[in-house]
This record gives sequence, C-alpha cells and structure tokens, in this order.
Amino acid sequence: MRWDDFRRSDNVEDDRGGGGGGFNLPVGGGGLGIGTVVVLGLIGWALGIDPSLLISGAEMLNNGRTSQQYEQRVDRPAQRTGAPTDQMGSFVAAVLGNTEDTWGKVFETAGQQYRAPRLRLFTGQVSSACGMASSASGPFYCPPDRRIFLDTSFFDEMRSRFRACTGKGCEFAQAYVIAHEVGHHVQNLLGILPKAREAQQAAGDRAAANRIQVRVELQADCFAGIWANQSNQRWNSIEPGDIEAALQTAAAIGDDRLQKQARGYVVPDSFTHGTSAQRQRWFTTGFKSGKVSSCNTFAANAQL
Repeated sequence: MRWDDFRRSDNVEDDRGGGGGGFNLPVGGGGLGIGTVVVLGLIGWALGIDPSLLISGAEMLNNGRTSQQYEQRVDRPAQRTGAPTDQMGSFVAAVLGNTEDTWGKVFETAGQQYRAPRLRLFTGQVSSACGMASSASGPFYCPPDRRIFLDTSFFDEMRSRFRACTGKGCEFAQAYVIAHEVGHHVQNLLGILPKAREAQQAAGDRAAANRIQVRVELQADCFAGIWANQSNQRWNSIEPGDIEAALQTAAAIGDDRLQKQARGYVVPDSFTHGTSAQRQRWFTTGFKSGKVSSCNTFAANAQL
C-alpha cells in the first residue's frame, strides 16, 4: 500500500517513553475479558509458556469481581496525544486513518455509525483498563478503554523472531496486525465481544473457553481481510506482494507454529488464536468477500 496517500488519524496517543511501575497480569472484573485473554495468550507465546496457565492464574486473581467493574469504560489520558511526527508513528497513524475511513464506510452502508478506537503507542509497559501490560504481550485491544495498545518493537520481533515478513512486505504485514486489533474493536461495537466473554464464563472448562477465543481471533482476522478488500476497492491500494505478506504473517503467528517453535510440540486445547492455516483461511475469506456476513466464525457450521 502507498501509506503516504492516506489521511493520518488524530486518534493516536503517543506515550512512548512514558509508563512506569511494575508489571502485573492484566485482569478484568467478572471473569477474564477478551482483551485480557488476548494479552495473556501473546505473553505465553513470547515466553514459551502455555497460555492456559497464565489465563488460569489471572482468573484466580480475578475471583470475586463483578462484570460491571469490567464493562465500565475507563479513560486514561496519555502523556502526549495526537498524531506523532516520526516515521513509524506517522505510518501507524496512516494505517489507523485508513481503517477509520474504510470501516466508517462499511458501517454507513449498513445504516450505522462507526466510532473509531484510539491507539496508544507505548514503550516497555503500559497501564490500561485491562491492567498493566508489557511489550512482551504484543499489540492488544482493551474493550473498556476502546483502545489499541502497541509497542512498535513488536514489528521488529515479527521480522527477527517470528520471521513473519521480509523487506517492503513488512509494511503491509504490520498494517495487518493493526487491522486485526481494529477488528476486535469492530467486534466490540457489534456486541460480539461481550457475548463471547459470557459464553467463555459459561463454558465450564478452559479448553472450551479457548475454543471460543479462537473463534474471536479468527473473526478479527476475517475483519482484517474485509479492511484490505474495501480499502483496495476505494483507493486501489493493494500492491503486488501485499496479500502474500499478510498471509505469511498469519502463518507465522498461528498457535501451532508458535507452540512448536517454543516447545517442540503443540497442545490444541491451549490454542487461543487459531492455527496458521485457520488464520490464513479467514483473512482470505474476508478479503475475497469484503462482507461482514462472511465472517461468522461462531456459526455452528463454520469451518474453522
């Protein structure tokens, strides 16, 4: 994509160099929220730890809180706000601006209003309504904040550790990561995240809750595919190699590949994001159709 052609979002909060305090597992009230599970899953990947162990520990810490505590939206001002001026910050603002314009049109066509998320850039660690998180957690979306949190050092990890992209293709791969998190925001606006969280609480065991989480993540991948489709239709923005870069990234961050790299074997019941093949398939589904209706990963007959 030609990122210089896109409007830069005013919803980027630049808190790089801010933060402070110790790192705690991010927890929310009334059982784990989707944002918390996303964070814990990524921490598990980065540390080579079974994510289910982290999630179980957080649930123990979370015992006794009410769902109202978690659902309350929290506004936490950044130290510095507005679109950053450095190259990486400008890139992130351009990607977010493109997702705003794209999803704004999708919602408008459906007779709804799109309310854009904010995106906070941070370095090292950050405080959110989902708790404290470190760079090791990777990018995540916190529903109560309606914010995406991103330490752009994750993009370096994509190249070096996960080997998710190479060369110029990394730009679109990075945009796909942001679009995936925006996909979680879309799920939140559509009421999907609260329903998924309720289903997780009622699941009865961790393996069942993880299977619901996989559906959440695969739908966010599908929504990222819709973004790519709709953006390309409006601005002819897809360049040769872009989609291949996104698919390469989807494969690199599949649960099966990450667990195999970290431990030498996989534990399907602990999957929280889906396999490499599943993530590629659902991104492709969204990209080919460009329709929200094609992304129902929760349908009984949905092939994950």
